[in-house]
Amino acid sequence: MKVLLAMSGGVDSSAAALVLRDQGHDVVGVTMRLWGGESDTGCCSVSDVDDARRVAQQVGIDHLVFNFSEEFNEHVVEPYVASHVQGTTPNPCIECNRHLKFDKLIERGRALGFDAVATGHHARVIDVDGTLRLARGADAAKDQSYVVHMLSAEDLAYVMFPVGHMQKSDVRELATSGGLRTAAKPDSQDVCFIGSTIGRAGFLEPRLTFNSATVVDGTGTQVGEVPAVELVTLGQRRGLGLGGGDKRYVVAVDVPLRRVVVGDEAELFISHTSIGTLSWPYSTDVSTISSREILVQGSAHGERSAGTITVTGDTAVIAWSRPTRRISPGQTVVFYDSADMVVLGGGIVTE
Repeated sequence: MKVLLAMSGGVDSSAAALVLRDQGHDVVGVTMRLWGGESDTGCCSVSDVDDARRVAQQVGIDHLVFNFSEEFNEHVVEPYVASHVQGTTPNPCIECNRHLKFDKLIERGRALGFDAVATGHHARVIDVDGTLRLARGADAAKDQSYVVHMLSAEDLAYVMFPVGHMQKSDVRELATSGGLRTAAKPDSQDVCFIGSTIGRAGFLEPRLTFNSATVVDGTGTQVGEVPAVELVTLGQRRGLGLGGGDKRYVVAVDVPLRRVVVGDEAELFISHTSIGTLSWPYSTDVSTISSREILVQGSAHGERSAGTITVTGDTAVIAWSRPTRRISPGQTVVFYDSADMVVLGGGIVTE
């Protein structure tokens, strides 16, 4: 098959190139130029593009660069800034995967006559009762099904995950045996468009107006102050101007009122979570999910917690099997079948 492989400059997509080549596919590597500003982190830095190009040369495949910087700004950067203004916690990597790394890549791949597109994500495509479904990667510690949960059965028929069945150690061993320059390269953990020297505050400061806020306890008594309420997140403990004493955590953030509420760690644990913007990639009959126990993941590398979901139209409520730490509004949650760990759907926390 003629396969268009997304190459980020990391070890996973590098190893994927070897796997696809050795399987006999006609592979073309492509690096998506997404962030047009300065970057020294994530998968958008100049060095990452160079690594991808050189690995393609090592593997013996052609390498292309697609410029999607305008689309990236529209679908990822602008919503990221807007979320902070609204007081919610965005998930830019999911939106990048949704709109760029798959939507635009699949569209471009089809237009250029490729039979499939591939990425280095640790996820698998399996058949469940005649329908292609997304399942967790074989390496539970590196599983990335959370960030690609939006892929439909139609998408999965066109997408390949060449390293999804492998352990990360085997991926690195393959890259090492192939002499690839990325074999020992560390995994990227940062938001690609936020440089390490300026951080989140430095990125946001020229793009929005920071507002100070009072910090109050559960009785409404002021106990501190923060210079930018837009930068405060649930669970935060430092930078609240509280001084010494007992540990207190952010349990609520009200951006319009410019108020941050702190409390004991126990107050971060709740029994129910409200979800909106539901997504069912496989046209799931929600009656088969509602009122039965599923597993829910609330961050890219977070643990999956058991709960019962009740769906009402475009919203849902998760009743946790045991008190669970709050997930910040704006964060994506992904639902998994507790039996075989395939993705059922997802949504965004509203409460």
